[in-house]
Amino acid sequence: MFSTLINMFALIGLGLLWSWFNPSRMDVTTIRKTLADTVYFIFLPALVMKVLWQADLSLDSVKIAATAVVCVISALLLSLVICRYCKTQKQVTGAVVLAAAFPNATYLGYPVLTNALGPWAGAVAIQFDLFACTPLLLTVGILLAAHHGNTGEKPHPLLLLLKVPPLWAALIATSLNLLGIKPVGQLIDLFAIMGLAVVPIMLFVIGLALKQGFTETRHMKTVIPVIGIQMFFMPAVALGCAILLKMPVDLRHAVVLEGAMPSMALGIVLCDRYGLNTGIYAAAVTATTLLSLFTLPMWHGWLG
Repeated sequence: MFSTLINMFALIGLGLLWSWFNPSRMDVTTIRKTLADTVYFIFLPALVMKVLWQADLSLDSVKIAATAVVCVISALLLSLVICRYCKTQKQVTGAVVLAAAFPNATYLGYPVLTNALGPWAGAVAIQFDLFACTPLLLTVGILLAAHHGNTGEKPHPLLLLLKVPPLWAALIATSLNLLGIKPVGQLIDLFAIMGLAVVPIMLFVIGLALKQGFTETRHMKTVIPVIGIQMFFMPAVALGCAILLKMPVDLRHAVVLEGAMPSMALGIVLCDRYGLNTGIYAAAVTATTLLSLFTLPMWHGWLG
């Protein structure tokens, strides 16, 4: 696990180095957004199609989604309680809640699970994210962000869900799978080639996003609750759900690792859009991502 993470963090480090030295002299934010959009609209849907069309979908898929829902909702409620107790400002509360509740389930979870547990675990990462985390983010998460932000924007969650290409790909692939329509070899080969771009590009993008976090170290005290929730509380909740739902040991291992993923890097975009405290969110992403180099092997070793 640790050697796998070292390789992934090397790609993240390349993104961080690029953001610092910027040899192209282009705006780093523009580079990050362009690369992320390319993955989001083209390469990730292809990866989702390839994985879910061939996945073994069963009652376990429902259990994976249910576990993810419980993890996210539990983290949301706990972070809201902590923020209310600490009497934080609304913009700070919104950033902390998003950072604490929504993990980097696909962009870091997919490569970690496939390398640590095998190719079968990639489907777990995608189902954990697209069957639960992403719909919750674009409904409950967006509503909370708008409520705590200062832009006055009132988004319509259902319209946002309709604009998520990976989610549409998941629905199509799942439908084809459940209808018993056999995967077309030529298409699967194409999706496989396109899917290879997802992991290296998004790890590089995560590195580009970390630079801001290093400039916001003054917020580290504020993000301690995020660290506790993302690194320890959510995987513990995932473990409890997996035991209650009587998941097989290997699947239990996978969902706990998903629960232990660091904060979602692309949430910085939501903070910017809805007027939340972007600095605190960036600090949370940086702290949890760096700490996951140690906490993920800890959970993996303990479960294994």
